[in-house]
Amino acid sequence: MPYSPATARIDEEAIRALPKAEVHVHLEGTFSLLDLLTLAKENAVALPGPAATLFDISTHTGFDAPDVTTGGGAGAGSAGLSGFLRFLDWQCGLVRTPAQAARVAYAFAARQSASGIRYSDVIVNPTHWNAWRGRDLALFDALAAGFDEADQDGLCRVGMAYSLLRNQSAAEAEAAVAGLVSARPRRVVALSVDGDEKVTGRTGEKFQHAFAAAARAGLRRTVHAGESSGPEGVWDAIDLLQAERIDHGVRAIEDPALIERLIADDISLGVCPRSNVTLGIYPSWEQHPLRRLLDAGVPVTLNTDDPAPLGSTLESDWAVAAEQFGFTYDDLVGFAARSIEASFADADTKAALRADLAEHTAVVPA
Repeated sequence: MPYSPATARIDEEAIRALPKAEVHVHLEGTFSLLDLLTLAKENAVALPGPAATLFDISTHTGFDAPDVTTGGGAGAGSAGLSGFLRFLDWQCGLVRTPAQAARVAYAFAARQSASGIRYSDVIVNPTHWNAWRGRDLALFDALAAGFDEADQDGLCRVGMAYSLLRNQSAAEAEAAVAGLVSARPRRVVALSVDGDEKVTGRTGEKFQHAFAAAARAGLRRTVHAGESSGPEGVWDAIDLLQAERIDHGVRAIEDPALIERLIADDISLGVCPRSNVTLGIYPSWEQHPLRRLLDAGVPVTLNTDDPAPLGSTLESDWAVAAEQFGFTYDDLVGFAARSIEASFADADTKAALRADLAEHTAVVPA
């Protein structure tokens, strides 16, 4: 059933002030326009269009970028998805040196801090980063250097989720995990998989051994599922890939038995309503199942997915969600608390965030 909007939009400054985490955001989807202009100049690469409308290209299926892949952070459902994915390939292809990668990482932490985010699990899919093919571990080391510097400067703490591409082979996935297990790159806390479910079909069985190896090695597991595919993708993520968290997962609302399973196993959904609406999974915020999932008892967090090309921030998306679904300030405190619990932050970081949230809400009236 539709929900009446709140009578007043919750102030974004109040949202920024809430201690919180973000658990579903792609590094590839956070490059600012300044980042892209600087990188393009450094590498003497021409822009694919006017700077003022550069991000608009991400909605065009005809975007022409060299050496592209079919991976992606955001989901399917819109005619613009293929262009969006090629845009991500083009922009990540501008990152060619360790110093540039570290700078992108530092900028991400600064962006998150500006939204009041204290900890982030950021997803990195190395198939987008064309200059680093065959050197995944070097890329993650360079990114970690940037996150280390950000940490020293008091910015948002960051853990990385190494993301497989859905159309990679089982052998490629298992080799990638073997490399992670052997090298133990710092700040890599989880294994992920993303890409367009609708195009590739069900891939849970293909990646089952890779995710099992990651679990044995102590890596956390998060899986993009239940976005462009139906509930079956979420079932596969849980039963075959040992997923501890689902990225998106909104199509779970179509299967009551799956809803019960998510609740029973305390598996959270990293929901990104703006992304889902922009990319056509749902036609409007009003028809998005965010409120129905919450009312059913599913642990849900509210995230941005790819905020830069989607033209948003976390505080803006939380404010719009409150307005659209009638969430109160207390409801947003609940989102903040669930974000901390759903994150793959270490125990000390989680404890500190819980304490900060409790202290903040004790002195800030709802």
